[in-house]
Formats: sequence, structure tokens, C-alpha cells
Amino acid sequence: MRRERMTPSGTIVRLRRCWVAISIWAMAMASLPAISPAEDLKPKAAETGFSGKLHPDILGISTESNAEAARTVFDSLFKGRTDTRTDIQQQTFGNGGVKYVAALNFSLPAGPRQNGEMLSTSYTSPASENRAYFIARNLTFAQDQQPSKSDMIKEIMGKYGVPTIVGDQHFYYLYRKGSIVSAGGKYKEATALEAIDKPLDPRAAVKLNGDTVRGSCVAVVKRAQARAKELGTMLAEAKGANCEGVLSVQLVPGAQPDRVGIAQFTLLDVKRVISAAAIDGAAVAAGQNDGQSMPKGSAPKL
Repeated sequence: MRRERMTPSGTIVRLRRCWVAISIWAMAMASLPAISPAEDLKPKAAETGFSGKLHPDILGISTESNAEAARTVFDSLFKGRTDTRTDIQQQTFGNGGVKYVAALNFSLPAGPRQNGEMLSTSYTSPASENRAYFIARNLTFAQDQQPSKSDMIKEIMGKYGVPTIVGDQHFYYLYRKGSIVSAGGKYKEATALEAIDKPLDPRAAVKLNGDTVRGSCVAVVKRAQARAKELGTMLAEAKGANCEGVLSVQLVPGAQPDRVGIAQFTLLDVKRVISAAAIDGAAVAAGQNDGQSMPKGSAPKL
């Protein structure tokens, strides 16, 4: 094997380039603003569809996380990488012009021998404590690093427990009243492996809806993945959903049928979308009312 000889000057150049890249990353992360609520803004916690014992997370980020907590996770995950892309989205809330982080997006491109990764989180406004309500992670495995489906299923069920329903390349965990909803199928790792590439059982879907005649949470999370991650965009469907929270894990086959080429994790707090939208709307309305001064004129002499 031919080895490239590294000269001292070449080493210094490479080190300088590395430090420049790391400095750019650090500046991007340092630019993440802290929440600075207006003096008259009183944050109120939005309700969540997950309980303390059943609070799923993706890489340690749950719907109780704020932007600062997620930043710490992302910073640790991508530390030392020079080819990441960062997108920090800020918005202004209310008449007071309160700036806050509405979304964090990080990506690492896939390569012939490098796994690609995308992380995305969306947050409520400062009025509802700036908590996450949508979290997504997409992994694209390099061809020579694709894990087996059985290994992935073992990891998924070991972390999140028994799913509500499996099929159509997906694991779906539906949460209602602080617990994972059961559709009657008590999946083991072997039965989940058999079901993963089959169509979803329509009888289970009907059972999940029950007498509520409400919208499918499977459809809600699929549309949430494709649309803008904003409360207003998600609100109508969240109100009609038959669950309070949903975790979706998709396993796309890789180079071989028993291998995984892409793994997509999506966590949506349906109940928080509804609750935070109500809190934010009330806070905006209150701010508008406070800003309207009473007329100062006096009655003329008659």
C-alpha cells in the first residue's frame, strides 16, 4: 500500500483547516439565542400526550426538551465533523417582538463509506415554554454498514417497547391516556420481523379508531412528516386524531432484503400541538388587548 508522506507544512495547513471548520460550527451553535420573554409574558406549560414513565425520546431529545437541550445533544453528536449543515430557524412572538428558536435542523451527508444523518426538531413559542412537539431523525446507511432488520427491530423494541401496530415498513406506537395503545397484537421480535414488510392489518386499524370515528394517527404522522412543521399547519389534523402522541419508525430495505438502508424516526406530541396552539393564541390576544390604550378625549362643553 502506498502511503502519502506528510510534511510539517502540510500538517499545519490541515490543522488550520480543521480548526477553521470547528470554529465555524462553534460560532453557529453559539449564535443560538436564549429565550428572552417579554416582561409581561407569563409562560404556561402545554399539556403533553406522554407520561413520565412513557416519555419516548430520540437520541435523548423528548418533547420535554427545549432548544438549548437539543443543541447540546446535536453538538455532541456532530463534534469534530466539518461537513455538517446547520439551520437554526427563529421566529418573533407577539407584539413584544420576543425572538425564539422555532426549529433546529442538522444534517450530515451520506457517502460511500459514511452514514448520512438528518435531525430536526420544532418548538412551541415562549408562551408555552418553548418545548419540542416534533422530533425527527433520518439515518441513511452506507452500503457496507447497513444493519440487519432483526438487529434494528431488537434495538427498537428494546428502547420503545411493544408497538401498537407493525406493517408497511413501519413500527407505530400510539399513545393515549399515558399508555401505549394496544390493537390486540402482542408483538415479539420474531412476529414483528414477519409483519414489517406486510401491509398494515385493516382490522387493527378499525379497532384503533373504535367508536371515536376520529382520524388515524398513522395518517396524521405521515402528513406531519411531509408538511411544514408549524402548529398552525398541524392543528386541524391534531384535533381530529385518535391518539395523544405517536412514535413512528420506518425501516426501508437496503441492498439486501434483510438489511436496512434507511431508518426514519418521528415523534409527534399531538396533545401538545393542540394545547400549545391554545396557549399561544390566548397570549397573543392578551398582548393585543394590553396594547390598545383607552381613548383620552373628554366630552365637549354643551
